[in-house]
Amino acid sequence: MPNEQVVSKRQQLRDKRAREQQRGRLLMIGGIAIVAIFIVALVVYPMLKPIDLATIEPFERPQVDFNSTGDPDAPITITEYSDFQCPYCKRFADQTERQLIDAYVATGKARFVYRSFGSFIGPESGAAAEAAYCAGDQGQFWEFHDFLFANHTGENVGDYATRKLEAMAESLGLDMNAFTSCLSSGKYGDQVVKDGQDGVAAGIQATPSFVLTYEVNGETKTRLIEGAQPFAQFQAEIEAALTEMGLQ
Repeated sequence: MPNEQVVSKRQQLRDKRAREQQRGRLLMIGGIAIVAIFIVALVVYPMLKPIDLATIEPFERPQVDFNSTGDPDAPITITEYSDFQCPYCKRFADQTERQLIDAYVATGKARFVYRSFGSFIGPESGAAAEAAYCAGDQGQFWEFHDFLFANHTGENVGDYATRKLEAMAESLGLDMNAFTSCLSSGKYGDQVVKDGQDGVAAGIQATPSFVLTYEVNGETKTRLIEGAQPFAQFQAEIEAALTEMGLQ
């Protein structure tokens, strides 16, 4: 009888230990499941959350040709090297660009070209530039350009994640199949890299920077404007170039 009691107590201890181990396993599995659900929620929620986009004011540019505006035979070409993530580039786009286009591009004195500066600030810089070029395939480079700057809030903060770029394209009424195919294929990836390389070759060190190109007696000349300068600075350089060409 005593032996049976000893065996019974041992069995009870084994059963108790087994139950505790099972409970521990269940708690561990439950904990893992909760963590997994939390991680999935962090990933999925941003994808499901509605995207709130800032609107843009319509701005009709003259003689648009992909990423350029103005008469291709204008005596001066102004090439901007820019980054959609650059706050100073946004300042130029918001405060000076329209004055420049109204005063010199619309009047036939200059042609204005936008080029990226590669992925200067980060991957979103290149992604935004590629998206703008993809929109250019559908004749809306400049509208997308304006949309990007209108929705800029900071550097490398997700402003130009793929989902947001697609939302902008959809808001502009682009053919989404063509746009997403262009973007996902990296059609303009090499062009964005070349933009950066050409900028460096032109002496660009920061964004925004502007290269004024013109000819005097058959010789190509350039002027460099660095930074988001006020309109008066552009005016002074352009007027000086026009005078040098004998057009003033």
